[in-house]
Amino acid sequence: MSLTVALRRLTVLALTLAFSASTLATPEPTDAQRQAAAEVAESLRYSHYADVSLGNQWSRQAFQRFLDILDSQRAYLLESDVAEFRHLETRMDDVLYDGELEAIYALYDRYQERLEQRLEWILARLEAGLDFTFESDDRLEIDRDEAPWARSEAELDELWRKRLKNAALTQLLAGQDEAQMHDNLHQRYEGQLNRLRQTNGDDVFGLFMAAVTSTIDPHTEYFSPRQGESFDIQMRLSLEGIGALLQAEGEYVKVSSLVPGGPADKSGLLAPADRIIAVGQGDDDEGEMVNVVGMRLDEVVDMIRGPKGSVVRLDVVPAQAVDMTRSRIIEITRDTVALEDQAASREIIELRRDGEPHRIGVIRIPTFYVDFDAWQAGESNYRSTTRDVARLVRELKDEGVDGIVLDLRNNGGGALHEANSLIGLFIDRGPTVQVRDARGRISLYGDTESGTLYDGPLAVLVNRLSASASEIFAGAIQDYGRGLVLGNRTFGKGTVQTLNDLSHGQIKLTRAKFYRISGESTQHRGVDPDILFPSLIDPEVIGESSLDNALVWDQVRAVQYRNYGEPWRFIEALRAGHQERIGEHPNFIYLQSQAELARELREHQTSVSLNRERRQQELEAQEARQLALENARREALGLELLEDWVDARGNDEEDDTPVDRAEVEESAEILLDYALLMTRGGEARLSHNDR
Repeated sequence: MSLTVALRRLTVLALTLAFSASTLATPEPTDAQRQAAAEVAESLRYSHYADVSLGNQWSRQAFQRFLDILDSQRAYLLESDVAEFRHLETRMDDVLYDGELEAIYALYDRYQERLEQRLEWILARLEAGLDFTFESDDRLEIDRDEAPWARSEAELDELWRKRLKNAALTQLLAGQDEAQMHDNLHQRYEGQLNRLRQTNGDDVFGLFMAAVTSTIDPHTEYFSPRQGESFDIQMRLSLEGIGALLQAEGEYVKVSSLVPGGPADKSGLLAPADRIIAVGQGDDDEGEMVNVVGMRLDEVVDMIRGPKGSVVRLDVVPAQAVDMTRSRIIEITRDTVALEDQAASREIIELRRDGEPHRIGVIRIPTFYVDFDAWQAGESNYRSTTRDVARLVRELKDEGVDGIVLDLRNNGGGALHEANSLIGLFIDRGPTVQVRDARGRISLYGDTESGTLYDGPLAVLVNRLSASASEIFAGAIQDYGRGLVLGNRTFGKGTVQTLNDLSHGQIKLTRAKFYRISGESTQHRGVDPDILFPSLIDPEVIGESSLDNALVWDQVRAVQYRNYGEPWRFIEALRAGHQERIGEHPNFIYLQSQAELARELREHQTSVSLNRERRQQELEAQEARQLALENARREALGLELLEDWVDARGNDEEDDTPVDRAEVEESAEILLDYALLMTRGGEARLSHNDR
């Protein structure tokens, strides 16, 4: 044994003995976990796409990341606690390579001790009865992720006095009486304490691995044996639930995206960036709602999952809500997502120009799918995106449309080869995407079949939730000059992951990166539309650029490809026509105003008042602005006005032109403008007087 290793183990032994008196016995690291840690280090160093160096600089990042995972709001650990483990700041790489996890477990043990003490402190306050008056001028800082560590228990007591006061005020403003408020808070914190006492070794190791992998990029992840099993179920699409992808955000569970065609998507009651604060089972309104604030993500996911046909109730705070008190309970019936639910569909939009009728076809593509089982079995009529879209294109051509809009909004990707083959319907052979691996080798993929199915006016409609294969498709159409890209900047996921087995668990590694045929990466920046629409999806909250340590945008050499058109020649005229229309369109006015309001609130609302009257006034003032925007939209569309902004979602059944519908119709208008400009050679001025 080397002197360095011997000293390291003596240090670890001292730390372990120092914390052996902790109230809760933290599991010891196992040999399997030590081996897995070393395997993760090797995988990151030699198999990841990026040039990963696990040195002192990385160690500092990983140490900070581990602290952020444990205590992101600086609410449990003291400055002295962090200082005591500061030696790990330059040793995380050694810990990982050597599998010497004792100091990591000791740090977790200290955090667990502080957390248990804090939860017991809260429960004691609740048992004694809260004496808050809600009349002071106190304010609670909303986000403390950059706050300094508390220097004393008294400083944390003051922070938690405010946090507990805010939790109580939130319950009261939500309509609970004092008894209900006490019960709800007691259930929340007692549940957190009970879950804390069930912590096992894989839980601690998983948190450490999350710190290790997320410093590299947000899509590289370690899965424990249990998590790996869950991931396999999701990949086989046999999981029954509501069809929502969730992620942790502080103490809350946030919706990151919806599965196209899934129960949540069909219901229209849940949206990206919504936060789930409680979960109940069955459609009995009197049944218990379990508070999930502070609960681990995997536990919340397990509660929401369930057999097909059963009902789950969710207490949801909408993404646009200005206060956690503004929640509503929704019911969703669990189901499996059938291929038919995700299949491409089509419609025709009737328009007029200069008294003449025109028809624009719209094909909605929720995901890039293929029936792998039928395909591998050699069946000739297997279902796929390309086959279904080809059939729909033929139908639209037979009906004499003037152009086709491909709607890829909320399409998170899917089968890459389907994106490639779909591009082939609209070009006559050529490259579609470049894939660069960790060694710098570039593979070129493309359409190899001659001929095109459709060579008429084309547009692709995207939004912030269009990702991966959707971005490859939109980018190729834009690069070829084959059509217009409309909507919002796409998600920006331009990386490829593979799943590798470890001796204990699995690791999902980023192994390659996508590049457009122009040489630009789709990573981080996504695809910029030719004509930008306002959006309610906040790019600061959703998208690759919102994720910590996302790989950067870069370029490779462009490949040779032909231009099919020059849409950029007409962009100025098309934008002018677009602005003329949306300047008077109620839904686009609403979108623009809501986006500006959300940005203002995000930038200026850094704390909340703990004075009940002032908090109510602030809440009412902000919601009055949101309600005014919604009712202005509804009045202009001839719809019934709402009395409460919280009722805005789920009230579109009488609305023939909901916000997302306006985007489709405006895309059809732009594409018709484009078709007419191409016909006229771009010389004639567009007329929008007869629509």
